[in-house]
Amino acid sequence: MGSSDSGFTNFLKRTFTRYVVFQTMGWGFLVLINVFFAITYGKYNSRFIYRVMIFAFLGVFWSNVMRMFIRRQKVLLQPVQRQVIELFLITIIFGSFSGFCESRITVFFNLKSITEKQLSNVSLILSDIFYSFIYLFIWNCIYFIYHYIEKTRIQTTANLRLESRVKELELKSIQAELKVIKSHINPHFIFNALNSIRALVDENPARARKAITELSNILRSSMQAEKIEVVPFEREINIVKDYLELEHIRFEERLHISYRLDERTFERPVPPMLIQTLVENAIKHGISKNVEGGEINITSTIIDGFHMILIRNTGQLNGVDQSKGFGLISTESRLKLLFGNRARFDLKQIDGNVEAKVLIPIEASKVSFGNQVN
Repeated sequence: MGSSDSGFTNFLKRTFTRYVVFQTMGWGFLVLINVFFAITYGKYNSRFIYRVMIFAFLGVFWSNVMRMFIRRQKVLLQPVQRQVIELFLITIIFGSFSGFCESRITVFFNLKSITEKQLSNVSLILSDIFYSFIYLFIWNCIYFIYHYIEKTRIQTTANLRLESRVKELELKSIQAELKVIKSHINPHFIFNALNSIRALVDENPARARKAITELSNILRSSMQAEKIEVVPFEREINIVKDYLELEHIRFEERLHISYRLDERTFERPVPPMLIQTLVENAIKHGISKNVEGGEINITSTIIDGFHMILIRNTGQLNGVDQSKGFGLISTESRLKLLFGNRARFDLKQIDGNVEAKVLIPIEASKVSFGNQVN
């Protein structure tokens, strides 16, 4: 609490100091301009000095009183249009006060010029009010613009900090989800893969060695996934191919795999383990539940400014729960976080197949590869 109060006090001190500096510079500049023209036109004398001192004093005094009134009435917290109207009316009021005071003081001390003495009191007062209004109007314009820019800057900074904080929280959430996905892969998939590899050791040692390499690639990818925002599609699809090759050992002729991959998409960025998760769900909820097995088709292409990835598998969507199975809930949020609101994920039933569709807008997919999630 003490630290917070100290910070607020320091802020007020800095603000007040800045205001005093600007006040001194502003009115001092006007005095210098008047002195310059007085010397230029030969009007610099004792009467001029007294009048410019009165002018400066009244300007500083009434602008301070006006500022106090503006702050007290919280004018700058109003909508912009209302601020402009209220500041204009306030300028008229305080300009009248200042002009009237200046007129009466200069008359009292007999500081009017010969030309001014020929005018009526009303004309003199109106003239001084007009010039006071002009000076205070300029003062108010500067005051309004300064606070408008300052408020916009503070609001922009606050929004950026908020967005940064939200993104940080979302990234941490994704990190946690990826850890869960990784731990999900370990107990279920690894044991099945190891059993399949063990069966191949005697029957087909070469295939067993290849399977060990494929399993190693998958584990390495899952360990790196929580630290990397995006990877090239080609790298991700190679891991998926290793995964499906291992599953093919397990399902044998019950699993059929086909690919339609556009080479233009190989360098497109995708979230790590995104396709892996979708394919794993296709195996778990589709192929493994079908006695006759089924087919998995993976398509990657560019269409209408989007990188489209389709994973279609034999199977049925049995209600909402399955459509929001493990790992699928976070898929759309990950896509939108990395690629914006135009990124889409859709899961639907098409005849006897389940289709998972991912759409990543090309213009938004500019996240550099290997970005670390801290």
